[in-house]
Amino acid sequence: MDNIPVTKETYDLLTQELENLKKVERPRILQEIAEARAQGDLSENFEYHSAKDQQGKIESRIQFLEDRVARSVIIEHDTTAATRILFGATVKVKDLSLGKEYEYTLVSPEGSDPVNGKISSVSPIGKALIGKTRGDKVEVQTPKKVIKLEILDYK
Repeated sequence: MDNIPVTKETYDLLTQELENLKKVERPRILQEIAEARAQGDLSENFEYHSAKDQQGKIESRIQFLEDRVARSVIIEHDTTAATRILFGATVKVKDLSLGKEYEYTLVSPEGSDPVNGKISSVSPIGKALIGKTRGDKVEVQTPKKVIKLEILDYK
């Protein structure tokens, strides 16, 4: 059973979702099943079958989250003193072909939110940045093309 490195923020989000599923969603769906069951014949009861399907999805997600939370290890680095880019760092890069600057925070796959600049440390860009330092240039093979980035700063 491998540990999963996560930021404190990602860990908190996982535990909040797990708690919500256990304390809110699970009881709600059990109530819906009970109400649908009370209607009688279950063989043609759409509400019952729909609620049972939803219950399966909720229970599956609970199991997934329990596993993730149990294996999570919160990684916190003093990124201000780091001599190279580490998990959890916020990295400012310049796309050399477009001339645009981007800022990425390297997080676990569970905490990934590319729209808000949070990318997985195991994504192609994340892998290319880990271990590098200011001024380094990296080439990243993405599904569409090769991207050339220059590391401007990190913290």
